[in-house]
Amino acid sequence: MTGADAPVLLETVGRAARLVLNRPRALNALNHAMVRRIDDALTAWEHDPAVETVVLTGAGERGLCAGGDIRAVHDDARDGDGTASAAFWRDEYRLNARIARYPKPYVAVMDGIVMGGGVGVSAHGGVRVVTERSRIAMPETGIGFVPDVGGTHLLGRAPGELGVHLALTGAQIGAGDAVLCGLADHYVPSASLPTFLAELADLPVGEAVARHEQPPPQGELAAARGWIDACYAAGTVEEIVRRLLAHGDPAAAEAAQTLLTRSPTALKVTLAALHRARRLGSLEEVLDQEYRVSCAALTSPDLVEGVRAQIVDKDRAPRWSPATLAEVADTDVERFFTPLGTREPGLAGPPSSHPPHQLHPPHQLHPATRLRPAP
Repeated sequence: MTGADAPVLLETVGRAARLVLNRPRALNALNHAMVRRIDDALTAWEHDPAVETVVLTGAGERGLCAGGDIRAVHDDARDGDGTASAAFWRDEYRLNARIARYPKPYVAVMDGIVMGGGVGVSAHGGVRVVTERSRIAMPETGIGFVPDVGGTHLLGRAPGELGVHLALTGAQIGAGDAVLCGLADHYVPSASLPTFLAELADLPVGEAVARHEQPPPQGELAAARGWIDACYAAGTVEEIVRRLLAHGDPAAAEAAQTLLTRSPTALKVTLAALHRARRLGSLEEVLDQEYRVSCAALTSPDLVEGVRAQIVDKDRAPRWSPATLAEVADTDVERFFTPLGTREPGLAGPPSSHPPHQLHPPHQLHPATRLRPAP
């Protein structure tokens, strides 16, 4: 590996090239330097005929990646002019799109905690592996932010209204629910990972997966589809909360109470972003939209306040502004989607000459995975 202290370790063994996110004390949170290093490595390996597979893992015992370096975004929004965060997101979202289009098998091992930006560098891959330790979430509304890194693209295509529930509440899910929602493809027990990773150096990806894959454990969301689909199909967050409180299922009432602790503005923008993402045709178009939303969030008081409450001061008592859903006007939401003119990232250009790599042809994929159209 190149430098044991590097934030991303690079290694090639046999036919497989390895990316190891290497900030275990920060739960491998992504920063701009890491995004650039991953992108440079993907460029080199794309043109290296000796590399047949790329494999992403995380250092340490806790997980793949807890998300982006949101503390740096907080400081930039509070004390800077936002240009550093905007530059980071521009390169990060471009990387997310590249992973989805990568012409070689991209195997993401989603073991342990995988949140926010960690979802962006894994769930767009062609071969996404979860374990019994996987805890996957897009928890942005809890810090006054909105799911990004293509999260609204992925969650917008989950069965029924499951993605809306996950995006608004930020709920964590395990392996079975990740497969159900189309965020993962294969379940491999964590005890099998060392052997699985070793075999990727010598075997085709499909053969290595077949040796270790097992049926995923039963999740929780399938049994909750009744109240989730009925409540989250509402057109407004206010109506979603009303339906959740009136439904009668204790889990629905708990979800409503969770929503009432989240940023009202972030909730309304997230719901609008998901509905718009469903109408957009490609991952790149959704990432362009998410970039507009993220840049607008830099000027919203809730992002700075949410990170302060959850990460800086850790008092868990954010003071949202506006404080209630009723106070968030439609015009407040609409401004998050305003085009940025010359600052647009322009990811939705001509389609890539390389289709996204898939381990199996579509007719062999898990039913939830078939719901995930090629970006």
